[in-house]
Amino acid sequence: MIPEHLAELVERGLRKAQKKGALPRFEVPPVPIERPQRPEHGDYATSLPLKLAREARMAPVAIAEAAVRHLPSSEIVGKADVAHPGFINFTLAEPWLQAQVEAIALAGEGYGQLGLGGGKRVQVEFVSANPTGPLTVGSARNAVLGDALANVLAAAGYQVEREYYINDAGTQVRLLGETLLARYAQALGREAPLPEGAYLGAYLTEMGRELAEESGDRFLAMDRAQAVGELTDLALERILAGIREDLMLAGIHHDVWFSERSLYEDGSFQRVMTLLREGGRLAEREGAVWFASGDGDGPDDAVVIRSNGEPGYFASDIAYHYNKLAVRGFDQVIDVWGADHQGHVARMKEVLRALEIDPDRLTIILYQLVTLKRGGELVRVSKRTGEFVTMREVLEEVGADALRFFLLSRSADAQMDFDMDLAVKRSDENPVYYVQYAHARIASILRYAGDLEWAAGDVALLSHPAELALVRRMIQLPEFVALAARERAPHHLTYYAMDLAGDFHSF
Repeated sequence: MIPEHLAELVERGLRKAQKKGALPRFEVPPVPIERPQRPEHGDYATSLPLKLAREARMAPVAIAEAAVRHLPSSEIVGKADVAHPGFINFTLAEPWLQAQVEAIALAGEGYGQLGLGGGKRVQVEFVSANPTGPLTVGSARNAVLGDALANVLAAAGYQVEREYYINDAGTQVRLLGETLLARYAQALGREAPLPEGAYLGAYLTEMGRELAEESGDRFLAMDRAQAVGELTDLALERILAGIREDLMLAGIHHDVWFSERSLYEDGSFQRVMTLLREGGRLAEREGAVWFASGDGDGPDDAVVIRSNGEPGYFASDIAYHYNKLAVRGFDQVIDVWGADHQGHVARMKEVLRALEIDPDRLTIILYQLVTLKRGGELVRVSKRTGEFVTMREVLEEVGADALRFFLLSRSADAQMDFDMDLAVKRSDENPVYYVQYAHARIASILRYAGDLEWAAGDVALLSHPAELALVRRMIQLPEFVALAARERAPHHLTYYAMDLAGDFHSF
């Protein structure tokens, strides 16, 4: 990439200047290459001479001038200037810029693909909403972040696997089955009180009505525990089918749907508990088993097995991450979590240390909540049911492109306002429309071009400032892919898309 190439030129220039006696001996540090804020300062710049002044005992400008005098030649660089108080500004060579049009065309769909990842295996686990109800708008942000990040990492040269962790074990799932049993009985005209903490969504009332029509009173005729078990499985199956459909409509897929139950069925949970117990990291108090984060009675301790003998949610997380990192052996695991799980991050890292797994192999991305707005007012509940707004409702109203673009338009740690009216507006105010309109104009040009061969063109004729500005923006794509991959921050792509569309509209 261009920044790496320029950094190498500067490093070689400094070393050559030292060899020729134009600069004193000092260790040359990594060369930072940045983009100047003002275009008249060139395409790229480095401020390294400012940082070397003390060690070299020379004025930054003198260091910069010595480096520029000894720069190796490069077809990429048209001009290298020294600017006060000690910057080196680079302007790309026009013939090289023009030639990039052909290089990009030849690369085709592969343009922007990098080898940064070196084929390392990375798992991105995202969405993973409890399958106790339909996906909400908050889950939609999780879904879009995870999917876009997986795309970026794949483009950057990683071997990526996308996973949805299905919470199909424990108290919450059993409560789902108990709630459905009550709704099912009510649909058959029976008196059936809801269990404490029941799921109150209309989706379970509707599901109970459907099951009453399909199965009659079959579930009421069997043992209650058996009925709850079967209805739990039926509810999970139907809710997960809806989740899969919602994700498909948004252009999101997972390679693996991993069952929490499997951790208890294949012995993973017991294996991890044994390792922690042998390592002295489990403590018993108050009738429960705790993970001891420090001396066994610290504020970050967490219940692993409750006083009733059932595993807590943290127990599943421990076994699951052991499975991902130790059993399946991913080089890197990335979890996308809601910001309300922030207090869980340090504890999860400490568990990995206790299991002798490098905690740096786990990256947790926390995202903030999404606020829906329509007409400047907050949208708190669904227009259909008077309950939470689902991902499906937003998809049906604004479409997958707008949903994805808007939910990626800010960094994950920033609170997000999703303006439903703006998302469907056909004007330049809507960033999605602005980018889509650029695509439509490109398609129109290609239609008019018909069967013309692009290879027959003369790129040396691309000399207008608007043409060169567009090419300059096009060659930035690999840099943005690298940036988004390094920072695990796919929102950079929306910024790039807007800037690219702007340069194209000007062109």
